[in-house]
Amino acid sequence: MAAPSGGALDITAVVDRSPIGSFQRLTLALCGLVLIIDGFDVQAIGYVAPAIVAEWQVGKGALSVLFTVSVAGAILGSLLLGILADRWGRRPVLIGSTLFFGLGMLSTAWARSFEELQWIRLITNIGLGGVMANAMALAGEYSPARWRVTLMMLISCGYTFGAAIGGLVAAVLIPSFGWRSVFVFGGIAPLVIAAAMLVWLPESMQLIIARGWSTQRIAGWLKRIDPAVEAGPATRYHRPDVTKGRLADLFRDGRAPMTLILFAICFMNLLDLTFLSNWVPTVLRGMDFSQTHAVLAGTTLQIGGTIGTVVMGILIDRLGFARVLVPCFLAAAIGIVLLGNPMGSIAIVFAAAFVAGFGIIGGQPAVNAFAGTRYPTTLRATVIGWGLGIGRLGALSGLMGSGALMAQQWPIGLIFVLVAIPALISAILTAVIVGIKWTPESTAPDLAATVPARN
Repeated sequence: MAAPSGGALDITAVVDRSPIGSFQRLTLALCGLVLIIDGFDVQAIGYVAPAIVAEWQVGKGALSVLFTVSVAGAILGSLLLGILADRWGRRPVLIGSTLFFGLGMLSTAWARSFEELQWIRLITNIGLGGVMANAMALAGEYSPARWRVTLMMLISCGYTFGAAIGGLVAAVLIPSFGWRSVFVFGGIAPLVIAAAMLVWLPESMQLIIARGWSTQRIAGWLKRIDPAVEAGPATRYHRPDVTKGRLADLFRDGRAPMTLILFAICFMNLLDLTFLSNWVPTVLRGMDFSQTHAVLAGTTLQIGGTIGTVVMGILIDRLGFARVLVPCFLAAAIGIVLLGNPMGSIAIVFAAAFVAGFGIIGGQPAVNAFAGTRYPTTLRATVIGWGLGIGRLGALSGLMGSGALMAQQWPIGLIFVLVAIPALISAILTAVIVGIKWTPESTAPDLAATVPARN
């Protein structure tokens, strides 16, 4: 197969024109698996919260602090590890993050006091915060353009699927083995996945070229994607972009308006997502619904998010982001209001939880995919990581605010009405951001069209 003009091989073009083979499926599967356990581990604390309250006799205020420090750790991981991955490589950061939070989850199972539990969750979630951005960026770079959004959202669906599994696992394990068993399960799994990634996960080829690292392994990866490709030790590769992966680059070359709006959407949506994921089981239990119904409602929320991710991914590739996300955010706002005001009906609870999960939890992967398809290679983990980091600041403010309102005994129904407002704002901002015409192809600097092979 001939190389592009000037003898330079365009990696992105090879990926785009090739069918999705076993090499890419394995890469995408590893990214999906790590997101499954990421979702499980993040959501585990929400499922075990009622059992923790029973064991240590803590109130909702203390529980709010636990949720808050967990989010704070994820914020640190998102802000730091996305930038490091764009500089040092997606593969080492993703594997290191997975090992780190796996060991942290095992440590959580042996917490001896509520205060110790808080510190362990803070530290563990630093590792958890580094997973989503890197897995999504890597998945996008090994996906052909015609399926990129669908595949990125399908992979990110692993997060919500893992969160849903967390509810089922918790419902089975807690009655028989106690809440600590959930974290034992959640600690062993990421260690196994990290070992698999160490053996089979490739690095981002585009990032290797953009950073000028050794290209020795690229030819082998390309031949696994397309056996007919002409690549070898002397191959020269087209350099897609040379941005340095710094935070400031997100605001240069016309990117500032899109970046600011994207961060605002993440702030609003993760405020809602984290509030719902953490509080729904506990709040419903306080409404005199059974423990089983409360946990299953939380599971329904995540199932709605999983289905929403798959459905939205398919529709977005056909209809575009705005036509799908805007109505989903609006429907989610209605679901949130009903979830806090179910009028004693378990049917309303489950229906509202599904709709809210479909729009809010299913919508966040779409927002991540939007970021991953609009920014240059060397900024993708940075923009997704910082988007999630800013979003988790929204989550932090939502948890602190809702905890304060609950401590002051505000009506639960009114709190849920307030929480629905960010979903409405997300709908408006989504309609605005898709109208911004900047694209990486039109403005990303291309200071060096090709780079020679390096061994």
